[in-house]
Amino acid sequence: MAKRPMKRAARAETVREARGAVRDDGRNRLQVVQGGWDPANDVGRDQSYIKTIKAKSKGQEQLIKAIDMHNLVLALGPAGTGKTYLAIAKAVEALEAGKVGRIVLSRPAVEAGESLGFLPGAMEDKLAPYLRPLYDALSDRLSPKRLKSLMAEGLIEIAPVGFMRGRTLNNAFVVIDEAQNCTFGQIKMLLTRLGWHSTMVVTGDPAQTDLLPELSGLAEAAKRLDGLADISVVRLAEQDIVRHPLVAKMLTVL
Repeated sequence: MAKRPMKRAARAETVREARGAVRDDGRNRLQVVQGGWDPANDVGRDQSYIKTIKAKSKGQEQLIKAIDMHNLVLALGPAGTGKTYLAIAKAVEALEAGKVGRIVLSRPAVEAGESLGFLPGAMEDKLAPYLRPLYDALSDRLSPKRLKSLMAEGLIEIAPVGFMRGRTLNNAFVVIDEAQNCTFGQIKMLLTRLGWHSTMVVTGDPAQTDLLPELSGLAEAAKRLDGLADISVVRLAEQDIVRHPLVAKMLTVL
């Protein structure tokens, strides 16, 4: 009977040696082609659920400061600049610090160029694919248990743009995502939902609208609001992209 534990110990020692050999031998490790930025190898990133975030570019730093100083912020820029992530991160930060009583996230339910056809299930099931990116960003800032609890209590609400009409959002941090897929009328309706003691961040990329260019109202709304006091319009650029370096290169030619 004593032989079996000895065999297990020997097998465990063999596995440890094998793992050590893989770690020590640089040829066995995966390498990032041409030095592309890999989030897993980012020394400054804490894999736990950190409360504060750090800007990775001047544009992101400007956006964070704008959110801290203004009640209404429009963040325009190409994909991968962190518009949505930073907005949701600041929303979670404000909720956890007690600065707001709830978070309201909204985005238009617009298909990205292809028809999805009939989606089975209840209304929530039909809308889930459109709102999935917001859940993903929240999951990166909150533990699954904490996120589920906050949503069950109604402290975090995710709704499509069509459900926002007629509401007044007091004591809330509001994030309107993918606003380039909203018409000018929809954006006007959303902006006028802002209530007392609330912050609203509108994000989008006017160059990637899934509507006809003349129907998208984000660029026109940003142009009209740019000169107003107490409203900040932040325009991010290719140098603010924090996804794979190829994203910035592709956007310059596509």
